[in-house]
Amino acid sequence: MKRGMELGREETIEIIVTEDMFASFEGEVVHPVYSTVAMTYHMEWVSRKIILPFLEDDEEGMGASVKLNHLAPSLLGSTVTLTATLVELVDNAVITKVTAYNHLGIIGKGEVKQVILPKDMIAEKLKSASSLH
Repeated sequence: MKRGMELGREETIEIIVTEDMFASFEGEVVHPVYSTVAMTYHMEWVSRKIILPFLEDDEEGMGASVKLNHLAPSLLGSTVTLTATLVELVDNAVITKVTAYNHLGIIGKGEVKQVILPKDMIAEKLKSASSLH
């Protein structure tokens, strides 16, 4: 990992809620609002933006855990802003706190843990996983 990643580093993304982000199971919409699944994806994405400038050519980040509290709904067409803040950096583990909010206030809070690994190690893990089928 390149030097320079410091605690307090922030990244932000802004999304607009679309129908493909609705809470649904097996193709059936349960609630026509921003789903927890979509929020999880966006929390991982904004957290990934924290590490991207610091990856060496032979490294990649992998998600290790996501903790998420989905606090309020966000309707179709609404804007959701997600901000990740680097709160812990231990060896190859990067932990961010993430807040999601819309025009009414905070709609979600979470924590994302990523690990930085050599690409060849990741390839080996994927190869081992594929041999289990």
